[in-house]
Amino acid sequence: MLLVFRNKKKEFPQEIFDNIFLNIEYHIRELGYGDVTVNKKMKDLSRNFYDILIKINKSKSEGFVMNKEILKTYFELDSGNSSILIENLSNYLNNFYNFCFELETNNMLKGQINFKH
Repeated sequence: MLLVFRNKKKEFPQEIFDNIFLNIEYHIRELGYGDVTVNKKMKDLSRNFYDILIKINKSKSEGFVMNKEILKTYFELDSGNSSILIENLSNYLNNFYNFCFELETNNMLKGQINFKH
């Protein structure tokens, strides 16, 4: 959604952005980690999040293309079919981006997304 907002030249609401990271923090704490570990994990996650956002769009053209190398970097897959899984995830993210780009931004903010892939 953040990429869609950026490409539509609209500002993503700060309270939603804050809520995303607050929920991540709550989930880390539910796993039983303490304050020091939570802070370290949040720092690592936010660094990875911004790195992915910066590098995610491999194509220099107008269209969105998921950078599969980024997926390989951040998703450690040990199975023999990892290239198939990366391809499927890439296709899913491309389709989701295209779906979101056609939505009104207010519908995305309200959570009125019925994406089926």
